[in-house]
Amino acid sequence: MPTRPTEPQSSASRNIYAFGITSFLNDTATEMAYWVLPAFLVSLGAGPAQLGLSEGVAESVASFAKLFSGYVTDRIDRRKPLVVVGYAVANAVKPLLALATAWWHILLIRFTDRLAKGVRGAPRDVMVAESVGKERLGSAYGLIQSMDSAGAIAGPLAALILLAHYGIRSVFWAAAVPGAICVLVALLGIRETASRGTASTGSGSTAPSALSDASALPASFYLVLVAVTLFSLGNSSDMFLVMRAQNIGIPVKLAPLLGLVFNVTYTLGSWPAGWLSDRFSTRGFSRRWIAAAGYLIFAGVYFVFGRAPSALAIWIAMGIYGLYYALTQPVLKALVVDAVAKEIRGRALGIYFFATSVATLAASLITGELWKHHGPSMPFYVSSGCAVVSAALLVLQSLF
Repeated sequence: MPTRPTEPQSSASRNIYAFGITSFLNDTATEMAYWVLPAFLVSLGAGPAQLGLSEGVAESVASFAKLFSGYVTDRIDRRKPLVVVGYAVANAVKPLLALATAWWHILLIRFTDRLAKGVRGAPRDVMVAESVGKERLGSAYGLIQSMDSAGAIAGPLAALILLAHYGIRSVFWAAAVPGAICVLVALLGIRETASRGTASTGSGSTAPSALSDASALPASFYLVLVAVTLFSLGNSSDMFLVMRAQNIGIPVKLAPLLGLVFNVTYTLGSWPAGWLSDRFSTRGFSRRWIAAAGYLIFAGVYFVFGRAPSALAIWIAMGIYGLYYALTQPVLKALVVDAVAKEIRGRALGIYFFATSVATLAASLITGELWKHHGPSMPFYVSSGCAVVSAALLVLQSLF
């Protein structure tokens, strides 16, 4: 039949677009709420320390969920249920922020939201890798990331419009709309890919090669993990960027616009960065060079936030900040998947997500304490230094 050869490709394209649309809708809902949370926390009597604890605890539970889901992903034939449940739970709890009356309520909601994200992360990314060839891996992750960050543009814009006419709590209620549509698209649009890439026996159990222990992961994977983990120790929650902006006089009502500024750059840069990493990879160069460039951009942005010479400098730095995300998020995923056999992609992604999340937990707690005891500039300088060292490690790995 002449149509048969095109069926896998059509199914793969459908999955990439379905993942892209769900990412867009989910991030629209998330970012509507995310950029007003610092102001909402302040209105409930919380400060930097509570913000650091809330974000840190949320990320810590997500880290364990990512590790668990990564191992499970390599052992199951049906990954779609994990992805759908992850989106459903996350979008069910976001509107509950409108009912919060104490900062610890927000902590519990963020805890649940991040737990759901952790559950869906590894199976989704493995399904993406199984939907495309290795030569298109960076482009696929980049396209989905572009859609994700496009949602992060739509979200703050919607929040700005709502804040102009209603209160902060109305933003949380409104986030339920794109969240519900996201779940429907995930349920109806995503197709299973396990049969394309898993190593299963006829009885449905996982083959021995997929059950090998962590020593099956190559040295190249661990070298990347060291650099990324060190960087993550200085990569605290972006909420501290918002709080720093407010600290130097940028009004609370403009907080969603800060998210809009950096997400425009993030959206425009993610797919080209992923595509460029594919070109590097197919021509014998390492994707590490692109990720290292992203880390150096991060270092510059955080240095500016530490100095905070003017409100204009903060706005410009936020725009440039999107380039860091574009050059690292899709590229590092592709780098991890490239480094391991297809039977243990879930495990590799789970360990990668776990290590970075635990380090980010520490970063948020450290940033909150440094801010409290040494002022707002110090944590940004520390983060900048970590990024420079991590970039150097990635470059050295690519040379040897």
